Amino acid sequence: MGNSLRCISQDQEQNQKKPTVVNGGGESSNSEKHVRRLSLIPSFRRRTLLPSLSCAGSSTSGSSTSKKGGVKTKKKIRERHHQEHHHHDNEKDSRIQEQTLAATNVLFSQTPRNSNSAPPFRRSTSVVYPSSQPPPSAVAAVTGSVSGVLTPKKSTCGFVRSSSNRQRSSTDPVLKPNQLLDKELKVEGADTKRFVLVHGGGFGAWCWYKTITLLEKHGFQVDAVDLTGSGVSSFDTNNITSLAQYVKPLLHFFDTLKPTEKVILVGHDFGGACMSYAMEMFPSKISKAVFISAAMLANGQSTLDLFNQQPESSHDLMEQVHLFLYANGKKSSPTAVDFDRSLLRDFFFNQSPPKDVALASVSMRPIPFAPVIEKLHVSEKNYGSIRRFYIKTMEDDYAVPVCFQDAMIKSNPPEQVFQLKGSDHAPFFSRPQSLNRILVEISQIPSKKSS
Repeated sequence: MGNSLRCISQDQEQNQKKPTVVNGGGESSNSEKHVRRLSLIPSFRRRTLLPSLSCAGSSTSGSSTSKKGGVKTKKKIRERHHQEHHHHDNEKDSRIQEQTLAATNVLFSQTPRNSNSAPPFRRSTSVVYPSSQPPPSAVAAVTGSVSGVLTPKKSTCGFVRSSSNRQRSSTDPVLKPNQLLDKELKVEGADTKRFVLVHGGGFGAWCWYKTITLLEKHGFQVDAVDLTGSGVSSFDTNNITSLAQYVKPLLHFFDTLKPTEKVILVGHDFGGACMSYAMEMFPSKISKAVFISAAMLANGQSTLDLFNQQPESSHDLMEQVHLFLYANGKKSSPTAVDFDRSLLRDFFFNQSPPKDVALASVSMRPIPFAPVIEKLHVSEKNYGSIRRFYIKTMEDDYAVPVCFQDAMIKSNPPEQVFQLKGSDHAPFFSRPQSLNRILVEISQIPSKKSS
């Protein structure tokens, strides 16, 4: 039978209860049974389909007629309800269109047609600087009837542009982003147009993303290196045993440079010691070296020796932030130095945007300890032949305080010192524009021979 229903009329059901009388031919005395098989109908369709189905052989045709009449009545009710609902929606849309048209009439009544009068509102609430041109109309003149399709004329100038931190140029009324900065910073006089950026301890090439973007806008080629065990490097920092192993990616980069190609080498924090190592190895490929709140070591000095000279007032916070790791057991020397993530903002990023603090908190990795305690050996012939510049981060830098930076500058004087006010220990986050200006300026400083 399959999935079917057997529907039997009431008369047939009564006949089935009576004994069957068999004729001579062996056929049943009852006439042929009227049976209709109904396919199983899903429950969600039964309310609309089942009442219209009737079983053949029903005892009275009135019941079937009444059912059909009921179905037709329900169908008419549904159609009437649908028409009323559709009519209600049309009325609602008409009211909205009327309200919109009325608001448009009010707006255009306040602004005279074919006029350059000031708009009844300002574009933003930030500081609006004056322009040499008269302020345009808020809404262009309209041709044709207001009740028809609005076809505004093209305006010769837009809204009064605004800025919260930079005055508009009278010679350039439409100021594009960074356009003023591009005019002030010219890079034609740079002796090289390639920067190599070396991150600090625990950081990676990712920390330079703003600096890379700004320098590339000025036409520089920029490379940021991930040192061993940093950034995307999968090497375990606990297994780094020397400074040479730690700076190997940087040395490999210089090996790939052309013999006559030179770069401006920039280092931050512990990256200063790493770039000093590379300066001793490749003096002919480095035109200038820039230390940004970085360890600028003297010959025979280690980074640990340098940081031990910090004032006692900064030792407490530094000890709280840094956590020593002992991969070989606590009876052995530490293998790496990690950070207390809850103190990163106060120690490194107290002036940096929250998004950059979040980036650093999930990206910073432990610092290998062996390179920190290794003494650096540099010579005047190699390391000393490269022009050095120092960028000081001021009073908001708690990782390398100003007094500590001054002590390094005094013991190992660079050619020139720059200051970054309002910066924390990570100026590439807190003061990226100012840092970019200084780097471009350093790139333009002519060589001593040509001066």
